[in-house]
Amino acid sequence: MAETKSSRFPIYAVIATVAFKLLFLLTHYIQEDAFITWRVAQNLLDYGVIGFNGDAKISASTTHFYVFVSYLFNLVFGKENFIEPLLIFNSILFTIGTLLLSHLVLKNPWHKAIFIFLIGILPPAIKISILGMEYGILFFLEMALLYYGFHKGKKWMLTLLPVLIMFTRIDTVIFLGIVFLVDLFWNRKIRWNYIFGGILGVLSTVAFNWFYFGELVNNTITAKKLLYSENFTIQQHIGYFFKSFGNFWGMLKVPGNFNPMTVVILIFELLCFIYLIRQREKRNYFLWMIFIFGWVKQIIFISQKSLFDWYYWVPQLLLFVPVLIFVLEQKEKRNLWLSLLVIFYIFPMFVFQTVHCIATGNGEWNYRRTIGTFLNQYEKDKNQWILLEPAGYVPYFSGLKTIDEVGLVDKQIQEEIKKDKVNYWINTVKTRKPKYLLSYQNLYEGNSENSLYYQTHYRLLKEFRVKDHLKSDNKILEKIYNLKPSGTDYNLYIRVD
Repeated sequence: MAETKSSRFPIYAVIATVAFKLLFLLTHYIQEDAFITWRVAQNLLDYGVIGFNGDAKISASTTHFYVFVSYLFNLVFGKENFIEPLLIFNSILFTIGTLLLSHLVLKNPWHKAIFIFLIGILPPAIKISILGMEYGILFFLEMALLYYGFHKGKKWMLTLLPVLIMFTRIDTVIFLGIVFLVDLFWNRKIRWNYIFGGILGVLSTVAFNWFYFGELVNNTITAKKLLYSENFTIQQHIGYFFKSFGNFWGMLKVPGNFNPMTVVILIFELLCFIYLIRQREKRNYFLWMIFIFGWVKQIIFISQKSLFDWYYWVPQLLLFVPVLIFVLEQKEKRNLWLSLLVIFYIFPMFVFQTVHCIATGNGEWNYRRTIGTFLNQYEKDKNQWILLEPAGYVPYFSGLKTIDEVGLVDKQIQEEIKKDKVNYWINTVKTRKPKYLLSYQNLYEGNSENSLYYQTHYRLLKEFRVKDHLKSDNKILEKIYNLKPSGTDYNLYIRVD
């Protein structure tokens, strides 16, 4: 009876972890790109087209599968009420994913329960759960593949899950490839069901892109590569790496060129991994998979100058797994090890992320969202266009047709970038004549031909300033807002002719 009860501890831990993290929904910290996916889902609902602006087809979201999931939640709960249920759904799926992972690497139910909770409150886990991105679903699918496909030997899972994983994000080919290679070297045989699933996943994703959008890869990849591509010297590559690596292998985005905490954790992760794989346990099979994937994914994306931190959430967590296993399985002074880990790392990380969520949630929801709601009330004609960056909050809450600077949601601007990358913004304004411009800069400054054009054809409608949203009746919240102001000052212009 006691054994049966203890075997339920991991399930209780899942419930407790999800319930605990639901408090973060109060921060309203939702990633900008989530609103791009949700607008695509609502565009599908309204026009029957996967797009962003009416009936024009465009893969504005990086994830097809999550678009369809978001579409279903909009359909069931309505446009006004789907966000919270979807965030809860994401959090539940992610936490179930950590449960499956605990089954792969731990035996003791108590250890599993502690593992689930501690990994669930690390910064990347909180962000995966509440920021509205597709990584909650993705993490669940990847861990389900390892557990049901490779641990339980369910052949149909080896075929189905790679398709769903690839359809969620095309870059998951890295994860699927690493898993295949480790399995091949470990078992010295080929799982043909998995090969078939991988091929089917690639073909279905590419075929969907080609036959629906007329492109092989998502437009988001094409647009970012077009705008952000630069030629770096070897010295610049090295300098860029040392300036950026601390943001990715650690769990903190610390400004500056050197982050000693990241180096310490990185070394500790490596030492714990080496210690564990020397024990010749069956779980080493999965430890090799997740640890090699964590390294490879980060190295590839850092080498491609991918700054967006969500690319690194899953690798950050998987690389930290050996640390938690090492501490939980200490036979002597386990409580001391665990206490030190919680007090000096996990709890400070949790506090940092809490402050970050509150401050950034204020900057996004209470500030940037108000730009969209202002435009929604001011402009009743939703066929009018706005040129801006980024394409999340403001387009979603304004309902206006949108041209974004990067070209994620509008392909025409990509043609202007190809023709004249330096002047593509002003050229787009002149040729497309959008009714609204939302800019970080004062477009009237200077005596150039461009500033004269803006002064002639556009009027400053409203200024939006971060400093105006740093007040709260709650003094603690106000201190947090001022400690870490989040957002960017904007100027909103309206066309006068």
